[in-house]
Amino acid sequence: MLCVQVQTPTAPVQARPVRDGVGLGLAVGVSGVAFGAAAVSSGLSAWQACALSLLAFTGASQFALAGVIAGGGSLLAGTAGAILLGSRNTLYGLRLAGTLQPRGWRRPLAAVGVIDETTAISLAQPDPVSLRKGFWVTFCCLYLTWNLSTLTGAIGAGRVGSPQAFGLDVIGPAAFLALIWPRIRAGRVERWVALGGVGIALGTTTFLPAGVPVILAAVAALAGALAAPGSGREPGSS
Repeated sequence: MLCVQVQTPTAPVQARPVRDGVGLGLAVGVSGVAFGAAAVSSGLSAWQACALSLLAFTGASQFALAGVIAGGGSLLAGTAGAILLGSRNTLYGLRLAGTLQPRGWRRPLAAVGVIDETTAISLAQPDPVSLRKGFWVTFCCLYLTWNLSTLTGAIGAGRVGSPQAFGLDVIGPAAFLALIWPRIRAGRVERWVALGGVGIALGTTTFLPAGVPVILAAVAALAGALAAPGSGREPGSS
């Protein structure tokens, strides 16, 4: 008789996406306090700040919108910048759609949940099952924490003072960098992509509208894809 041994994921592997998703969701979600306070300080009402977190749910775009309004810009200009900055989530959606494969009512919900943090957690998982679990756990935890924190910050805006003084607005980028750091260290192409993206973003931030430098930085990823193993040569090779 032929015996086939089926290996099932170990408990640590099964728990990894839950642990990572909850940890990141709580860590990044608390920065919603800074957004709530910044939004109200810029002239938005508490309910408008909360509506943005409920419906837009993309922190960088929300901060960009509040920043434009605080600087005296129009709501139209702020919205345009926020949409432009959030357009990168479309690329994330294309990357995750084939594996997530949401059905029915989950499709619009998954569309809302495709952001930097959920993408980073998902792509760090070793298999499709863990990827889907990591996505939904991160989304649910981060969505709840972010919205509760936004409400807290909006209501207590007068007592919080300057949100930047607490450094909460850098939690998201710092957590995202921590997630992709192993890949940057592991591959030469990844390091070139990271350095190229940083250079493009920093070099264009001073004279381009909010959101445009982030989109342009994606050119580095395209160059990295062309130079990846199997496509020819790596940056810096002769």
